[in-house]
Amino acid sequence: MQLSFLRPLYDRPGPWCSVYLDASRDTHDARPQVDLRWRALKGNLLAQGADPVTVEAVEEVVRRHDPMPGDYGIAVFATRGRVVLTEYLSAPPLRDLATWSALPHTMPLVAQRGEQVAWVRVLADRTGADAMAVSAGGVPRRAQVAGGQSRQLRRVQPGGWSQSRYQRAAMEAWHQNAGDAAAATADLAERVGADVVVVAGDVRATGMIAAQLPERWQDVLVRTDAGSRDPGADDTLMDDITVQTVAEVADRRIAAALDRFGVQEDVGAGLDAVVAALQRNQVDTMLIVDDASADGELWVGPEPTEIATDPAQLAGMSVADPQKVRADAALLRALIGTDADVTVLAPEEAPELTDGVGAVLRYVDAGTPGRGDG
Repeated sequence: MQLSFLRPLYDRPGPWCSVYLDASRDTHDARPQVDLRWRALKGNLLAQGADPVTVEAVEEVVRRHDPMPGDYGIAVFATRGRVVLTEYLSAPPLRDLATWSALPHTMPLVAQRGEQVAWVRVLADRTGADAMAVSAGGVPRRAQVAGGQSRQLRRVQPGGWSQSRYQRAAMEAWHQNAGDAAAATADLAERVGADVVVVAGDVRATGMIAAQLPERWQDVLVRTDAGSRDPGADDTLMDDITVQTVAEVADRRIAAALDRFGVQEDVGAGLDAVVAALQRNQVDTMLIVDDASADGELWVGPEPTEIATDPAQLAGMSVADPQKVRADAALLRALIGTDADVTVLAPEEAPELTDGVGAVLRYVDAGTPGRGDG
């Protein structure tokens, strides 16, 4: 997972309010329930010593955010009286949470997002297509293609001297409309950096669109005859296929990261080794097991690579006033500061990962840390 969407949080000094709240409004008493949950979090923040002006800024977002139907959550990060980042969560957080700390508490957000896959889906018929795309950061884009050819879209029944001419006209119209849809699909795929392109709907239209896509998008193409542009059509099967396809891409990406880690023969395994590699700007991708109960701590200085398991290590880096912070917060800050990625694993995906953390390294040299002893 790329972490660039979190960069604004690390371009500013703390301390930080980090709030995770179940904001679901699918019952008649949802508003009072959300207010009660927020009041509990607000009291918790103030008890931790949070700046009241910053707490008020968070409250403004919580109370005035645009509500959505169904179950969902919001994550809000603020410092020095200003909300810097607000994220909608596709499901409520495991528990409501509010922290006041030197670094933003972003691990719950990263874990819930999971492996982000950019995708495009096109629902097509012979007259045009409806396309939507979602970037790796979750930003949606939409496009509607009305084919330039609207005449003679139906092939005539056999018989008559003009049959072949009308058949050819219909095929040409379909082909041109599919070309318009293919161009719009490729444009969306380029804009979001798509990892997968799903083309659904009329079987002949999807075939023509697929044939006219640039080769790079054909390599990530999935075709299905599920879905219809007819009013009131049931899109359930098409939605299921899209979700399954995206999940398969995410699973392959996780498997590839584990394979890359495995061939390192335990280099970069364990917390000590990962911290040492981050100090050397050596981490390409960090692997971390999702553990909501984790409460380990590390020491940090002002710079992202000033991270250590012992404050004495930072003294050797001329850090005058090291701070003790959550380990996951320090690790994520270091990853963002060194343009590294993270792969969040379920416990069953890496049951033997030392300390629940490891790193795929950019390079290996004589000074590369191995498996940690602690």
